[in-house]
Formats: sequence, C-alpha cells, structure tokens
Amino acid sequence: MTDERIEGVLREGVGHVQDAVGGLTGDAKTQAKGKLNQAAGAMQDTYGQLSNAVTDNLEDAFDEIQSFVKARPFAAVGIGVGLGLLAGLIVARSRD
Repeated sequence: MTDERIEGVLREGVGHVQDAVGGLTGDAKTQAKGKLNQAAGAMQDTYGQLSNAVTDNLEDAFDEIQSFVKARPFAAVGIGVGLGLLAGLIVARSRD
C-alpha cells in the first residue's frame, strides 16, 4: 500500500469518526467536516490505486521492451531508426 492510499484510508477513517461525533452531539459543522474528509479520503485512496496500476503497467511494458531488445537487437535498432525518420517528417511538415 502506497503513502497515498494509507493517507486516504486514514483520512476516510477520521471522517467517519467526525461524522459520528457530529451526529451524536448535533454539531452539523463537525458532521459536515467528517463527510468531507470521508469523500476526500476515498478519492485519495482511489488515486493511490490508479497510481499503483499505472506504475505496474509501465513496469511491465518496460520489461517487455527490454526483453524484445535483448532478443532482437537489430530489429529494435530498425524500429528506432524508423520512428526517428517518422518524427523528422512530422516536424518538417509542421514547419511548412
């Protein structure tokens, strides 16, 4: 669990406590803060989950590329040259 997710879960928990205390004491302001912290904590936890998923996918993609380059170095160089030429053509056309 990342720091973002831990902070999100903790903030959501604090929000639940604030909401409950506000409801028991009749303090609408504390209850509203609690609901806000619950929502913010849930969003932060979701952000942490998405961040983890993206990081994992990027690491997997990098590993696949690295394996391809090790297995077929000449093909990898050819792809790099082709992409470089394509980028050069795009830049040259955008200047016209």
